[in-house]
Amino acid sequence: MSRSLREVVFVDGVRTPFGKAGPKGIYAETRADDLVVRVIRELLRRNPALPADRVDEVAIAATTQIGDQGLTLGRTAALLAGLPKSVPGYSIDRMCAGAMTAVTTTASGIAFGAYDVAIAGGVEHMGRHPMGEGVDPNPRIVSEKLVDPSALVMGSTAENLHDRFPHLTKERADAFALASQQKFAKALANGKLGPELVPVATRSAEQGWGVATVDEPPRPQTTLEGLSTLKTPFRPHGHVTAGNAAGLNDGATGCLLAAEDVALELGLDVGMRLVGYGFVGVEPEVMGVGPVPSTERALARTGLTIEDIGLFELNEAFAVQVLAFLDHFGIADDDERVNPWGGAIAVGHPLASSGVRLMTQLSRQFAERPDVRYGLTAMCVGLGMGATVIWENPNWEGFAK
Repeated sequence: MSRSLREVVFVDGVRTPFGKAGPKGIYAETRADDLVVRVIRELLRRNPALPADRVDEVAIAATTQIGDQGLTLGRTAALLAGLPKSVPGYSIDRMCAGAMTAVTTTASGIAFGAYDVAIAGGVEHMGRHPMGEGVDPNPRIVSEKLVDPSALVMGSTAENLHDRFPHLTKERADAFALASQQKFAKALANGKLGPELVPVATRSAEQGWGVATVDEPPRPQTTLEGLSTLKTPFRPHGHVTAGNAAGLNDGATGCLLAAEDVALELGLDVGMRLVGYGFVGVEPEVMGVGPVPSTERALARTGLTIEDIGLFELNEAFAVQVLAFLDHFGIADDDERVNPWGGAIAVGHPLASSGVRLMTQLSRQFAERPDVRYGLTAMCVGLGMGATVIWENPNWEGFAK
C-alpha cells in the first residue's frame, strides 16, 4: 500500500502577553492551564470557518509537567476550552523546543493522513514552576561523568560557549542584546507586534482583577552602558548577564495547523507551508550550539542552502548562542534578515512555548515580504539539542510568474 504525503500549512498563531516570573509578575496568581485555554479559544474565535469538531488533535508542551502544567495538558485544556469531548490531546516535553516539537509531531501526522487539523502550542509558568521543579536526575549522569555538572545549568552552558568561542565577547553579546530591545520597541511602535496577542484576565488577592494586554519583560530604556555594569551570576567575571539573556517568564502560545487542501476547503488562511525540520543532539555542556547542526540537517534534508533562507527567527535564549549560529553560517550580527522584530532577550522566553512565538512572527513577516520564499525558526534546547523548522512563504512573488 503506497501513500502520498500531504502539504501541511500553518494557518494562524496567537500567544498570551509574556509576563515576568515571580510574585510580582502579571500571572503570579493565574493558572498555567488557564493560559492555554485562553489561547485555544482565541484560535477558534479568530478562525470561525473552522468547526470545533474538525480539530483532530491538541498537543501542548510544557517543560515542567507538574501541578497546573501536568495532567495531560493537551487533553485537559481542550476540555476546559470547550472543544468537543471527541477531540483528543496530549502533553509533550522537549524543554525549550516543546512547542516546536508539538508542531512538527502533529504536522507529521497531518502529512501522513492521520489528522486534517491540529492545535499545537506550549506553556510555561516559571513563576509557579521553576525549571527543574520536582525532578530527580539519575545520579549516574554526574557520577559516571556522562556530562559535566555545568550541563544542568543553562547559564553555565552559555558561559561554556563563550569559552569555546572566545571571539564571542561580552561586548559583542551586549551589543546584540541592545539591538534586540531596540528592534522589538520599533516593531511594537509600528504595529508589527500586538495583533497576535490574546488579552488575558488576571487576578491578584491584593489588587483584584486585571487584564494583561502587553508584554511585561521588554526594557526599551536599555543602554550599552547599563548592560556593561550587570552582574555575571553564573561565573565571577563571566560573560552572561540578565541583560544579554532571556529572562524567566510566564506565557502560552498556540497555532492552527492543517492539510493545505483542507485549509482551502474550509476557507482558512495559509500563513506558511512546512518544508522540513531537523532535531539533533550536541554536547550538553555547550547546548547553545545546537541550532547549527539542526539547521544543517534541515537544509540537507530539504535540498536547500543557507543562501535560500530570506528570514531567520532565532530564539535568543542567550546572545552568545545566536552569535555562534551567525558566525558559523557567515551572517553578520546586524543582518536585517535575523529577528527583524527583536527576540526573546526583549520579549521573554517561557521555555516550551517559545517555538510557536517564532513561527507566528515568521508567518506575519511572510505576509509583508513576497520577495522572500523561505524562512526558518530555530532554537537551542536544554540537555544539549538543537531544533530547526524551515517554512515556505505562500505569498512568494515567484509563484505568480
